[in-house]
Amino acid sequence: MKIGIIGAGNIGGNLARRLTAAGHDVAIANSRGPETLADLAAETGATAVLAGDAAKDAEVVIVTIPLKTVADLPDDILAGRAPGVVVIDTNNYYPQQRDGRIDAIEDDGITESEWVSSQLGVPVVKAFNSIYAANIVGHARPSGAADRLALPISGDDADDKATVTALIDDVGFDVVDNGPLAESWRQQPGTPAYGRDLDVDRLKQALGEASPERPADFRG
Repeated sequence: MKIGIIGAGNIGGNLARRLTAAGHDVAIANSRGPETLADLAAETGATAVLAGDAAKDAEVVIVTIPLKTVADLPDDILAGRAPGVVVIDTNNYYPQQRDGRIDAIEDDGITESEWVSSQLGVPVVKAFNSIYAANIVGHARPSGAADRLALPISGDDADDKATVTALIDDVGFDVVDNGPLAESWRQQPGTPAYGRDLDVDRLKQALGEASPERPADFRG
């Protein structure tokens, strides 16, 4: 599968490592230019490209940049994508630590990924946001392994979620479907599912225990 990654930080870089290892054709971009990704490209076999080219012909696009910068992406950042492209949002809202206050999230009560979807103008599936970046590589396990961990996903399209589920399996994790994007608050920072190493059953329990009230540390 042809996959474009917009953002080459810890999450984007480790997803490039795991997805290329699984045989996917990966193009990756950052804000500083493809020449700054030469080492990652040499290590993984991913193709370093300009940000505007990351989505070209891609069947899946992964947006993994600081949440506050999503609004600054060019309007045509997803131009050239393949028909029916699936867009994955890995982002988290850290108002005190990084992003500043985003009024639509704080005042209107929309979820982080609903806000990302509104900025990009396309549906998204929220995934890979609840796991520490290093664990994308360090905790990956083959299908059926007794110690395989699970990751939550949220989205509104069943086919999109099926595609993301298959990719997460390729990367080395099981999946728990957390329902529509409006329920993605259950996997946001400060919830019982966030940043924890859980199998399928324990992840389902953690998602069910989540409160819609954002913890004080994660309010703007």
